[in-house]
Amino acid sequence: QVQLVESGGGLEQAGGSLKLSCAASGRTFSSNAMGWFRRAPGKEREFVAAVSWNSGSTHYTDSVKGRFTISRDNAKNTVYLQMNNLKPEDTAVYYCAADGTVAPGFVRPSALRSAYDYWGRGTQVTVSS
Repeated sequence: QVQLVESGGGLEQAGGSLKLSCAASGRTFSSNAMGWFRRAPGKEREFVAAVSWNSGSTHYTDSVKGRFTISRDNAKNTVYLQMNNLKPEDTAVYYCAADGTVAPGFVRPSALRSAYDYWGRGTQVTVSS
């Protein structure tokens, strides 16, 4: 059974940092894009960042560019999201996702929810002002 398990969420003050981790089990995703999405209270789940299988391409939503960094360790089957200079509007449940389709590492990973086949249950990030 494939599982994606997020960790690292919590309560942080504005301007602070958090690092999220997502550990996959049940299959390897070393040849697949992985990403992070988030859902703020009262809003739809939205794309945050994604990384291709070899980290050759990354994709960020505009609101987190320059503040968030996605990375991965294929040996550990894990993807990370380093979040710096956090803002109250970053408050959301953060979900890890994995694309079940193999794609070249230079292809920019998708921002569409429909492109991802596997999902974690999420971790809460709360940023206080």
